[in-house]
Amino acid sequence: MEDKQKARYETLSRVIKAMSHPTRLFIVEELSKSKRCVCELTEMIGADTSTVSKHLSILRNAGLVRDEKFGTSVYYELLTPCVLNFFGCLENVIKMTAEKQLEITG
Repeated sequence: MEDKQKARYETLSRVIKAMSHPTRLFIVEELSKSKRCVCELTEMIGADTSTVSKHLSILRNAGLVRDEKFGTSVYYELLTPCVLNFFGCLENVIKMTAEKQLEITG
């Protein structure tokens, strides 16, 4: 593998790793609907602010979200709505795998 190819795959891997947590997937999906402040996400998730902030930091460092401060509140928005296409693709993989398992066991 060439260096340029390797760097590309490493970058892709970082983005995938950033999304590889159920809470972060939830955050991405919620941010696809509208901007949210940390306090809203904390309430929705049912975790403490520091935990939610850490998840948001991981998503921000991967280039998936950005933050904007308004007074004392920090709001986040999804920068790359196309990432939801990846969700659809994953759901197709799950569906196909389940169908194959049913064929084998049915």
